[in-house]
Amino acid sequence: MRIYLVGYMGSGKSTVSRKLAHQLGYLCFDLDDLFEQRFKITVADFFARYDESLFRRLESQLLKETAVLDNVVIATGGGTPCFYDNMVWMNMSGITIFLEMSVPAIISRLHNSKKKRPLLLDKTADELNDFVLEHLRHRNIFYSQARLIVPAVSINVMDLAKQIIDIQ
Repeated sequence: MRIYLVGYMGSGKSTVSRKLAHQLGYLCFDLDDLFEQRFKITVADFFARYDESLFRRLESQLLKETAVLDNVVIATGGGTPCFYDNMVWMNMSGITIFLEMSVPAIISRLHNSKKKRPLLLDKTADELNDFVLEHLRHRNIFYSQARLIVPAVSINVMDLAKQIIDIQ
């Protein structure tokens, strides 16, 4: 079984994927980490050097390579579900889980994050708020297609693991 975690940047996909994988006895992969290992460049540097459309195309190809994996939890990038019918593909290839989070919670996490987010560089607080609101309007269309929708702020990984086991 493949489990794909989707949600906005800062929603906790990487952290939850590790905890969920541990709970289920699965392996854990982060799509951004796989990208960086494959292409020998950080996602932030790739965005700076190339463009988002090339990144999304390569990311989609990498995502589809996960079809050969079994008993894994995969943390996707925030935009992964929104391009190249990736959400449809993930729903056909495994269980998708949307880690849902409010805009204020997302912004708080992004302000406190140590990770460089290429799409957020050089944004003021007001610009960040407007950007996240607009992004979520578009991306929630894709995120909401997930098989399970869970509140990211109050997630109970043990309960989530039980839900997944029940689905199998």
